[in-house]
Amino acid sequence: MIAFIARRLGISVFVLLAATIIIYVMTALSGDPLADLRQEQGPDREEKMRVRSERMNLDVPIPVRYLQWLGGLLSGDLGVNREGQSVAIILGNALSATLQLVVAATVMAMLIGITVGIISALRQYSGFDYTVTFMAFIAFSLPLFWLAVMLKQYIAIEFNTWLRDPVIDPPVIVVVSLISGLTWGALTVGTQKARLTSFAIGAAVAAVFLTFLSATRWFADPGLGTVVIGLLAFGTAVGVTALFAGLQYRGPLYAALAAAGVGTALSAVMPGLLVDPTWLELFGLLLLTVAVCVGLGYALGGLQRRQAVTASVLTGVVTAGLIFMDALLNAFSAYSRRMRGRPIATIGSNTPNFRGDFWQLTLDSATHLLLPTMALILISLATYTRYSRASMLEVMNQDYVRTARAKGLPERTVIVKHAFRNGMIPITTLIAFDFAGVIGGAVVTESVFGWKGMGNMFLEGLRTVDPAPVMAFFIVTGGAIVICNMLADILYAYLDPRIRLS
Repeated sequence: MIAFIARRLGISVFVLLAATIIIYVMTALSGDPLADLRQEQGPDREEKMRVRSERMNLDVPIPVRYLQWLGGLLSGDLGVNREGQSVAIILGNALSATLQLVVAATVMAMLIGITVGIISALRQYSGFDYTVTFMAFIAFSLPLFWLAVMLKQYIAIEFNTWLRDPVIDPPVIVVVSLISGLTWGALTVGTQKARLTSFAIGAAVAAVFLTFLSATRWFADPGLGTVVIGLLAFGTAVGVTALFAGLQYRGPLYAALAAAGVGTALSAVMPGLLVDPTWLELFGLLLLTVAVCVGLGYALGGLQRRQAVTASVLTGVVTAGLIFMDALLNAFSAYSRRMRGRPIATIGSNTPNFRGDFWQLTLDSATHLLLPTMALILISLATYTRYSRASMLEVMNQDYVRTARAKGLPERTVIVKHAFRNGMIPITTLIAFDFAGVIGGAVVTESVFGWKGMGNMFLEGLRTVDPAPVMAFFIVTGGAIVICNMLADILYAYLDPRIRLS
């Protein structure tokens, strides 16, 4: 393993070195960095040109300039841009903005896309499978700039206007209820009668739920409350136990239900304790939650302690997330009033000069992240859905899966322990490239939503013929690609014991 990593890093260093030469030379030859100053008519034009020339070392040949930049890089100095600003500071701000924008969107696209793809594979040629395939191809074909503009218009501008009187029209309730019924009917396995029953129940529950939200004007002053948190927590406990242990084992189910019960009880008192917390305090509470859930798993798990700990911890983390979301939603009404009834932002990463408590500041960041995150998720979702579906279908037809079924193993065990793990091996490559790619920034998304991230820094460096920011961008993205690919290779060996990196 160590020899593999050392060999891969050695080769990658030489590849990156060769690439930096090409990128630096192409950027330096792409235009005149003094073009804007040559057009000035002021008396200090010559002095400005002299200062910029000295700052960018324009009086020496390009190969010498590259060696000077490389020497600074090896000493930890990324240099300055043509305006004299530190590239390290610019890079830090841009990388922080980009990670804030794309990491959440990428992780959510992976989780949702892989989950939907696996379900689609297990329901091959069903109505759900055809619908997912159709929607995936539509999402994949949408131009990102057009999708971003549509999100601005209908998820921000129109939604902000609707929030003044958040009443859901009956036709909308009918359409959404029918879609919900069709979704549950397509997911149901069994006879036609069972599917029709699922359709009717799904449509009726959605209609009642939407009617309740409309009648109570929930969107004007949202919140979950202890009852909803409890229902979702106990539902999570049952679902997680069924997935990771099976409902026939009492120990894991009791541990998960205990975690849900403790979390629900705490949800009634936590809002009074989390008036204005910090992220460090919340992280400490999360660690405490995990520790308590591990204890519950060991105490109640019996012979299935490992599965009980997993089910208990996942249930506890989800319940903690629900409590956090409830506190965040409770602050929405006050935040909306401060935004003059326009809480969903359309541009930038935050509201200039906005001051507030922890929850209002978090809401401000979340509302600015909402639209670009949705755009990135919708575009990436199709790729993960199709890849995971194809990979899962290929694995499900393998001999070892048929052998596992022939041995009489439960279908849950066949899917989770045999098919899923091997089905994720091809997806690992896609995840590695996607993570490495998003580090470089979502150029189109950043441009449409006015996000000052890595993509904006790269484009600005190219536009102004300034190699220093461009090279900083390339070093970060190139390094991310090398590291992510190496992690993918290591993950291959974990997922498939037949693979040996040596």
